[in-house]
Amino acid sequence: MAFDLQRARLDTPGCAHVLHFNNAGSALPPQTVLDATIDYLQLEARIGGYEAMEQAQDKLDHTYAAAASLIGCASTEIALVESATRAWDLAFYAIPFAPGDRILTAMTEYASNYIAYLQMAQKIGVIVEPVPNDEHGQISVTALRAMLDERVKLIAITHVPTSGGLINPAAEVGKIAREHGILYLLDACQSIGQMPMNVETIGCDLLSATGRKYLRGPRGTGFLYVRNSVLDQLTPPMLDMFAATWIARDRYEMRPDARRFESFETSFATRVGLGVAIDYAMQWGVENTWRRIRDLAYALRTQLSPIPGVIVHDRGINQCGIVTFTVEGQEPEAIKQQLAQQQIHVTVANRSSTLLDLEERGLNLMVRASVHYYNSEQEIERFCHAIAKLA
Repeated sequence: MAFDLQRARLDTPGCAHVLHFNNAGSALPPQTVLDATIDYLQLEARIGGYEAMEQAQDKLDHTYAAAASLIGCASTEIALVESATRAWDLAFYAIPFAPGDRILTAMTEYASNYIAYLQMAQKIGVIVEPVPNDEHGQISVTALRAMLDERVKLIAITHVPTSGGLINPAAEVGKIAREHGILYLLDACQSIGQMPMNVETIGCDLLSATGRKYLRGPRGTGFLYVRNSVLDQLTPPMLDMFAATWIARDRYEMRPDARRFESFETSFATRVGLGVAIDYAMQWGVENTWRRIRDLAYALRTQLSPIPGVIVHDRGINQCGIVTFTVEGQEPEAIKQQLAQQQIHVTVANRSSTLLDLEERGLNLMVRASVHYYNSEQEIERFCHAIAKLA
């Protein structure tokens, strides 16, 4: 079936104003998400916040079901939080580490995650070990197997790194984790909504996700998946009267589901918007939009590569909608600013975000362009023409 690009762009108000290749930062929301979020805020203004929550309870509950359907789990395994980072932190800091426990991660791990590892190393005495890359730049499954022993407490990787288009082999890592009974935490911040995701296929025990990127939801939204079978192994780093019930002077009882990782106060308007964003993504079919994203990214890499002075830096056997490149003699930040003057949006990937990865590759800064299914082939041509003029 032909992809209905006209509908996708008409559904997206921002397409009339900008060429947006910063979808791995924050995508343009569809009108339906905008309407749902604003309508809820207006309901709060008319009748009050608590009353709006009660009246819209079905919509709020639906967001759990939508997230569960998106990744193939039970709704009781979903906690709604304000970002993928918060989801990841809640999961990581809930793990009962002991001195000498080993954490295995990837060379392409995101800075926020690695900082948490280092903090736990300083605080508890865990050992943090990045698994070497294979020849394609992704985590080596062979090396991972060779590094396993009884002290490995956690395998934690970023599915799609922020610094390039590669996709780490999450399911192969999950197979190893399951074989050895090791807890597996997957950062799906850049992959959720971009490509089909199923936690049973991947084999992860914990997964963190955001709403603002490829799901096209509001900023300040995200969710955490916690497999039911590992829930009682984890102690949330903080609890309130939503996450637990005070049942005696000296006792409390945590919720029996993943919502023990939530707190009472949140933005209910954006939660409703997230549910609508997930519904919208599934109406298109993530398999269909994933095919479209890959085709656009391939076209972008193919048209950028022949431009004199341009070097595309993406690695990996399988590549996604993120395209990173440099232009000889041009600073990435200057390119970003010059493109912005033409209403063209990109961002800059810097070494501090994925230190091990870019240090190993001898890179410091790159331009990062990330496409979505509502982008057009004409936009790719316009973008590459603009880069050719700069080069």
